[in-house]
Amino acid sequence: MSSASELLARRELLWNLTLRELRGRYKRSLLGWGWSLLNPIAFMLIYTFAFSVILGAQPPTGDPSGNTSYPFFLLCALLPWGFFSVSVTEAMGSVVSNGALVRKVAFPREHLVISTIVAGLVSLAVELTVLSAALVVFGYMVIPWLPLVVVTGLLLAVFAIGFGLALAAANVYFRDMTYLWSILVQAWFFSTPIIYSPELVEQELADYPTLIRIYNNLPMAVVVRIFRNLMFDLRMPRLIDYGLLTGYALIAVLAGWWLFDKLEGRFAEEL
Repeated sequence: MSSASELLARRELLWNLTLRELRGRYKRSLLGWGWSLLNPIAFMLIYTFAFSVILGAQPPTGDPSGNTSYPFFLLCALLPWGFFSVSVTEAMGSVVSNGALVRKVAFPREHLVISTIVAGLVSLAVELTVLSAALVVFGYMVIPWLPLVVVTGLLLAVFAIGFGLALAAANVYFRDMTYLWSILVQAWFFSTPIIYSPELVEQELADYPTLIRIYNNLPMAVVVRIFRNLMFDLRMPRLIDYGLLTGYALIAVLAGWWLFDKLEGRFAEEL
């Protein structure tokens, strides 16, 4: 495994790989980076129609913002989730898709994964900027909370790097990981309170307080809650939520880096 000093020394390589990811992300597409905005908007419209219009789902009123908009309620969670799921999925294939480079050139292989996550973080920044502008236009002053939004996004990126490192390494040896992850990420999406309010789950599990506590403290549930507190409710999240997210991020990145280190030795042979 590359040391932290080596990764810092090769930061120019990381920057170049990130730029390559950004340039190639929407290469040869007519709308280019417009897809970064259109994709979440399209999902927002679909889920709003299905769950709010057809099924009558209503978000809790933002406290103290008073926000009752289901599209805003949805986007505050959908954008960070989209960053995590898409970035980890692309990071998982980053080593395999750069097999020729891995076989011929000596460099920190971790950079392939990290550059993918950083490129996704740039996309998330663009999307959150547009969402923030929309919130301000509709009278919800989110600007004072944006520094904490940035901090939360960085912690989420560290969490994603951990998953990306582990899955990218495993994918070199077991190509079925792509299919397994696609199933897992779908189940994870619907088990996270993104398209519905967490209060619905709490009502169903009212007789099982331990399960409610576990559910509310799952990693992406914590991420969604923090983003909604900051951008939908316009209030300070609980400090314990930041403690949980920091802990999850550190555990994920350390475990992912350890697994990447254990499997990296035979990457060239396997590819």
